[in-house]
Amino acid sequence: MHFRDSKRKVDYVLAYHYRKRLPRHPPGVGSPEPTRRSLSLALVSNGGTGKGRAELQGQDGGQHALQERPGLEVIDLSPLDALEEEKQLQREEYERNLMEAGLEIEKDPENKSQGLCFVRIHAPWQVLSREAELLKIKMPTKKVYEITEEGGILKTLNDIWCKLTEPLQPEVPQPENTKMKSLSYPFSREKIYLYNIKDKDTFFDNATRSRIVHEILKRTSTKSRNSMGIGTLIANNVYEAAYPLHDGEYEGQNGDMNERKLLYREWARYGAFYKFQPIDLIRKYFGEKIGLYFAWLGLYTEFLIPSSVVGIIVFLYGCITIESDIPSKEMCDQRNAFTMCPLCDKFCDYWNLSSACTTARASHLFDNPATVFFSIFMALWATMFLEQWKRLQMRLGYFWDLTGLEEEEEETCRKEQQATSGEHKGFDKKTPKKPKKTQKHPKAIDAKEKLTWTDRIPGYAANFGLILFMISLTFSAVFGVIVYRITTAAALSFSTNATTRSNVRVTVTATAVIINLVVILILDEIYGAVAKWLTEIEVPKTEKTFEERLILKAFLLKFVNSYAPIFYVAFFKGRFVGRPGHYVYVFDGYRMEECAPGGCLMELCIQLSIIMLGKQLIQNNLFEIGIPKLKKLLRKLKDDRTEPKEMDTNHSKDPQQWDLDYILEPFTGLTPEYMEMIIQFGFVTLFVASFPLAPLFALLNNIIEVRLDAKKFVTELRRPDTVREKDIGIWYNILSCIGKLSVIINAFVIAVTSDFIPRLMYQYAYSQNGTMHGFINHTLSYFNVSHLKAGTQPENSLFAQDVLFCRFKDYREPPWSQNQYEFSKQYWAVLSARLAFVILFQNLVMLLSVLVDWMIPDIPKDISEQIKKEKSVLVDFFLKEEHEKLKLIESFIARDKQKHKSGTKGKRHRAASFSQLSRSQKGSVASFSSQHTEV
Repeated sequence: MHFRDSKRKVDYVLAYHYRKRLPRHPPGVGSPEPTRRSLSLALVSNGGTGKGRAELQGQDGGQHALQERPGLEVIDLSPLDALEEEKQLQREEYERNLMEAGLEIEKDPENKSQGLCFVRIHAPWQVLSREAELLKIKMPTKKVYEITEEGGILKTLNDIWCKLTEPLQPEVPQPENTKMKSLSYPFSREKIYLYNIKDKDTFFDNATRSRIVHEILKRTSTKSRNSMGIGTLIANNVYEAAYPLHDGEYEGQNGDMNERKLLYREWARYGAFYKFQPIDLIRKYFGEKIGLYFAWLGLYTEFLIPSSVVGIIVFLYGCITIESDIPSKEMCDQRNAFTMCPLCDKFCDYWNLSSACTTARASHLFDNPATVFFSIFMALWATMFLEQWKRLQMRLGYFWDLTGLEEEEEETCRKEQQATSGEHKGFDKKTPKKPKKTQKHPKAIDAKEKLTWTDRIPGYAANFGLILFMISLTFSAVFGVIVYRITTAAALSFSTNATTRSNVRVTVTATAVIINLVVILILDEIYGAVAKWLTEIEVPKTEKTFEERLILKAFLLKFVNSYAPIFYVAFFKGRFVGRPGHYVYVFDGYRMEECAPGGCLMELCIQLSIIMLGKQLIQNNLFEIGIPKLKKLLRKLKDDRTEPKEMDTNHSKDPQQWDLDYILEPFTGLTPEYMEMIIQFGFVTLFVASFPLAPLFALLNNIIEVRLDAKKFVTELRRPDTVREKDIGIWYNILSCIGKLSVIINAFVIAVTSDFIPRLMYQYAYSQNGTMHGFINHTLSYFNVSHLKAGTQPENSLFAQDVLFCRFKDYREPPWSQNQYEFSKQYWAVLSARLAFVILFQNLVMLLSVLVDWMIPDIPKDISEQIKKEKSVLVDFFLKEEHEKLKLIESFIARDKQKHKSGTKGKRHRAASFSQLSRSQKGSVASFSSQHTEV
């Protein structure tokens, strides 16, 4: 963790691979050193010596001119050697500029012909204090004030809750007095007396020190290729990695306890799944941005507990009432003998509705009146969750001193944009036309290089076209699975095996859902890469803009990919089938697939559960565990293969912390972590009416997910650069949109997909005794089998001699009616009721959501009062300090006047004796007085 002197702390590490060129010189011509020096002068490189190319590139070749110059030796460089030499020059210049900025550097000697080298960076106090002032980093002052807590019943309940949950609290160091808070103020060297500086080495913690060094690395430039900071150098492979160090090992029996080991013991182990997260320690170690993510994930997981309990109650209600459900009883009663029309042409026979008894009984578990209540509950749950998050965010912002945090303008560009900025405007990497002008101010690539809207049009057009293409690809995949279902169902219907024919629907549904899951997982990975590429060709200037655009594109593509098959089953399957005698066909002779006799809700539940669980188990857990370990193994194998087995005398036997951290996977951002949780949030809220157990499965997944992410951050990833953020950004807007969309979708699922509205209409409009008796017969229409098209009648039917009419599920006029097979009055009445329910449900839930939003204030009352109190305490503190400072100055002036007055009085009384003194002595007294006044 320190330099070789064991005193200066390593704040940041740069790593690069080097490859030495073995010097080739004639025997007896001196040592390799002059050759190396002449090479650095004679090298033709962008950003090398500023001699100009006229000297090095003539029409006859540059070597003839060089040979005439004494003391220079011409060396033929391979392209690989020239590139390596250019990188070496850039590294030397960059490190020299870092030292000019005040940083201290320690570098490993390059003892091998090729290998890995580390540059360790330390920021002394002068640099830390200067940069902390520039970055306006809030630091604790000497002033502390008391946090006033809410009294009454809320405080009593809070105390009881703290007592009950004491075993669940992580064992991490807590402040000595939790009721007192230090007053924080942006660091200022002029007001250094305000801050509580006990030790300059520990005043800035490790995260703050690394953040300061990272800011210097970002803005330090080199003349070569107009590189603007460490981002460009990494993009150009000058350096391979740049990262702050972890606080030592997370395992081991040594008694030294560090924050990383503490986080691993109390947070990043699966054995600690029952404990609360140490959010303050997470924020201290990883920064505010990652701290907010885990705070949000923790709150989301806590909110899943009540929704899981209610979902289990709804499911149990369906289990308890299944025996008293009249429609499923009628469907299972073999005495009713409803003879149904064939499910396919020619090879399918007529069948009894009682054979679908199992499906009907299973459908009741999820299609019952309790699901309507649960849908309303989940809509309000989503609103309450977002409101509670806003309150928690404000509370954390107050305690983490983020209340006055303004959006800092990102002056530095993204590293990919920096690396390619010259290419967009015709910059040639090998031969810059006017190096002097472009290298004068490397911090800002002027308006000359700034991309205009005409430059960006091709990127935007490519974005629009490719996003449409990707969405079309998703729909094509869904259509392909539909075709698979139709053709497989038809093929299995031809089977001579009775068991196969009886299980056609189950087999087709299960295999189709698995295919859907595999397609979703594959397209998800493709869409993630495509979204990143599309965002890069737009050339966003700042990291924030890049991240927001990437999130929007990735979310749009993954949202469509994840939910398209579910939308099809919920709202389109079975709607465009036609009727017996007039079916809708796909391709040649394949009928569109129908819903099961119990409706499509059961199939929607199966589809939703398999896709949700499959994504969580495979993508969120196996991929998250396996891929980082695989990358780590490949990186280690690559380093072992490329680095020759040579003895390194300067390298210690025990690996240092920078060696251990280099092997870890680099941190690539929080977008994947948020994305998987947002998609899960959609599964929990959007189609919850069809699957009340979704919150339970999400809760079980998240209990593992929290510890999995924690373990990944503590043990598998390099330490991220700390970033100060006051909110979760665009993710909150996406969550809010999903919450509002869930109200509309659940309204349509209840109204269109389930049988809730037809049952309600039958009971109160068509039933003779106000019960559900006769409901199944009411929903089935008649069809005259003689009206079947030629060639579509069942072959070798067991029912053929006896069947005159078959039944099918729809509201249509009977064959003996004048308008035979047209939609009946009941159809239009039910359709009107469905639409009325959607409007009523949507407006009612939206009204309740707005009411909840209005009742719960965004800022907790105690936090609002504390923020006001902190401002007044800050003003009083400054006034008091300035008053004391003014009194001190006045006391100095008064003392000086008094001394000056007493000196003048003494001169008058002793004028005779002083008359003999020389002028120089008088001058010395006067000068002493004036100097004292200045002091």
